[in-house]
Amino acid sequence: MKQLKIVLIGGGTGLSVLARGLKSYPIDITAIVTVADDGGSTGKIRDEMDMPAPGDVRNVLAALSDIEPTLEALFQYRFDEDKISGHSLGNLLIAAMTNITHDFGHAIKELSRILNIKGRVIPSTISSVSLNAEMEDGEIVSGESNIPMKNKKIKRVFLEPPNVEPMDEALEALLEADLIVMGPGSLYTSVISNLCVQGIAQAIVQSEAKKLYVSNIMTQPGETDDYTVTDHVKAIHSQLGDKSLDFVIANQIDFDQKILNRYQAKGAKPVYCDEAELSREGVKVVTGKNLALISQDDYVRHDTEMLATLIYEIALQEVSTIQFNPKNKK
Repeated sequence: MKQLKIVLIGGGTGLSVLARGLKSYPIDITAIVTVADDGGSTGKIRDEMDMPAPGDVRNVLAALSDIEPTLEALFQYRFDEDKISGHSLGNLLIAAMTNITHDFGHAIKELSRILNIKGRVIPSTISSVSLNAEMEDGEIVSGESNIPMKNKKIKRVFLEPPNVEPMDEALEALLEADLIVMGPGSLYTSVISNLCVQGIAQAIVQSEAKKLYVSNIMTQPGETDDYTVTDHVKAIHSQLGDKSLDFVIANQIDFDQKILNRYQAKGAKPVYCDEAELSREGVKVVTGKNLALISQDDYVRHDTEMLATLIYEIALQEVSTIQFNPKNKK
């Protein structure tokens, strides 16, 4: 049997955590990563060097690397010294390699080789971009970090400049995939920001791969206030221009009041999962009783091992149809 090809799409911490969980499975992993972040070290480097934001790419490279733990820690190390305070060594290495190769995409390939990563990490575009949002009241907000600060309902997000090209490798990976996984992570700023790159959404729709979305467990203040799982799915379908999602991994576990109160104080609550409504949207719900992990300080996270297991099982259950995908014949 051929090795299954799984393409991950997203950014933030969610994608790197998922990548780390999946790398132990016998699969071919490609991660397509957003480069629109404008905060902290990555934002400073992006602005000063006019290059794509390196932070999310750095996190996924570290997650997929098969190197000594000390070297990975070095890659993620952040300086305290004044002139380079807040910068991670990984961001600086990506910036340096971009200068050496004169190409952000080639820089990521070279660092992938140095870090001996499992699979491939592909930036959604090698252009320097800004993520903007149009709110339902018509206001346009510029910059990823500014979008949640408005606490308004998002109508749509878009990139500036608008017609940036994707890397050819990203489109090829999507068309050859057996399973495409979007999320987990911020719906608009981590997931849909990738779909705004010209050609990415079209490739997802055209791909014969099954499509899966990993829904957030909790709403995100200023981005997905009061959103249900169906609202998340509809936002992705709207950006794709097609009802392409086949599966959604969603939490259906109830939390105790202590946890709910903690999140309510920050303006967040559990993302409600309505299976009947999702079925009408053409999406099958997949869940597990141990999908949500409660940390010692009462924060809710996906259980990485359970999430990776569910995704791998979904890929395996589709193997009878995947085997005969003519685009995957070698």
